[in-house]
Amino acid sequence: MNNWLLYCDVKPKIRLVRGTYETLVPFRDNSNQDKPLEQISTPPVRAADQLVAQGVDQQKAGNLEVAVELFKNALRIYIEQQNQRKVGKVLRYLGLTLYALGDFSQSIEYATRSLTVAREINDLRLEGQMLDLLGNSHRHLGDNMRAIERGQQSLTIMRHIQDQAGEVAALNNLGLAYKAMGDLPSAIAYQQESLSIAQINNDVQSTEQILKNIGNAFYAMGDYPQAIEYYQQRLAIARDWGEHRLETQILRNLSNACYALGDYTQAIEHGRARLETARKLSDQRLEEQALGCLGVAYDALGDYTQAIQYYEQRLQVARSIPDSRVEKQALNSLTIACYALGDYTKVMEYHQQGLAMRDR
Repeated sequence: MNNWLLYCDVKPKIRLVRGTYETLVPFRDNSNQDKPLEQISTPPVRAADQLVAQGVDQQKAGNLEVAVELFKNALRIYIEQQNQRKVGKVLRYLGLTLYALGDFSQSIEYATRSLTVAREINDLRLEGQMLDLLGNSHRHLGDNMRAIERGQQSLTIMRHIQDQAGEVAALNNLGLAYKAMGDLPSAIAYQQESLSIAQINNDVQSTEQILKNIGNAFYAMGDYPQAIEYYQQRLAIARDWGEHRLETQILRNLSNACYALGDYTQAIEHGRARLETARKLSDQRLEEQALGCLGVAYDALGDYTQAIQYYEQRLQVARSIPDSRVEKQALNSLTIACYALGDYTKVMEYHQQGLAMRDR
């Protein structure tokens, strides 16, 4: 299992531009609360509105630091104009964007200010959104009890105003907080409830994220068959979307779960599909990871000849990238596999290549 984790359990970087890595935090404003005000907006407010629109565009494009500056400029104008509703809205955007940047302390600061405004102007939707964002930020900072408290407050409001998208987010994010506490059964219960509502509403994007979170929770619990079931559902969505990069991530999760279950044949099947997709994407990093996992799976089966073939391909890709760390790993894997096969000539050859790397 240790070799498998070394090569195959690669943690992806958090990507928070299109939603989030695990958290459901929609950036879109799903209310029409500003439309009546726009008809009587002063020129400064209209200028601030344009800054907000530019900020949203920059946020969608992944230029988060630029978006923050645009939102801050808009905020100054709204404060000068004493437009509290729009102050609350742009504070929300700032909190969300700083969350996306991983600056959770700053996200809490702006979300708290937005929450205060929401309560002053009696905007329950904004209040529920900010309570949810506060819960997520507290979770990332390790304050899980406060995360759950804020999440429960958000859930109560979202149910009261019958905002099902907000309810889906609150339930999912409460599940993440319980998972962070180590309470996996509660995490799964909240996320399954979230999944049910998302599926009823045909919210496929949220469904995909929640399936991932439930699968990961079952995986953490050691219930690999259930993890596989949810990963398979997620894989079907990724293939329906034609999202090949997402497909490789899910195939990795499936390979991990099958390997942990001792089903090396199935792990290999998913690994081959992952390799094929990585090559379609012409992504050498994904390719070398898939090759390493396949080598380890064949190693576990005792099929050292096949394992060596995949390790040799991984070595070639590592040298092509180039990546000396992966090259050393591949040479070490080849040395061990050739020794197990009894090919001592190859053992010495790969061992010498490894020694030569140390002298570079």
